[in-house]
Amino acid sequence: MTDHQHTIQKLYASAEGISLDIKTFLSFFRKDGYVRNVPAQMDFRGSDIGLVASSMAEAFPDIHREIFSIDVSRDAVVVELAIRGTHLGILMTPKGPLAATGRVIDVPCCDVFRMKDGKVEVFHCYNAFSIMQQQLT
Repeated sequence: MTDHQHTIQKLYASAEGISLDIKTFLSFFRKDGYVRNVPAQMDFRGSDIGLVASSMAEAFPDIHREIFSIDVSRDAVVVELAIRGTHLGILMTPKGPLAATGRVIDVPCCDVFRMKDGKVEVFHCYNAFSIMQQQLT
């Protein structure tokens, strides 16, 4: 296992519903790092990066990311995963807040990371938001 792979696995573990730790999640990012939710067309920087994990855990308290593969090439990390959980809280969407539906999601996702000096500089999340919308309606 590479150092980058280990770092990314720990990052995901800190964002799980049962073990959510925003301080630890943020510690994996460089000060100039950012997260881009590609489907939502939203960028997060600084302490707002914590919202990526906390808002999903608020909407899906049992959120779990099942990792299918992690591929590392130099400073690039590509992760294929599924985001799973039960919608029991408010989900912020580009169209506004969505009240809890009680429905279960299983959303395909591909995350692309660029690492620098052992930390995340860039995190682009390509989640299948249209599939999540279908599962929640």
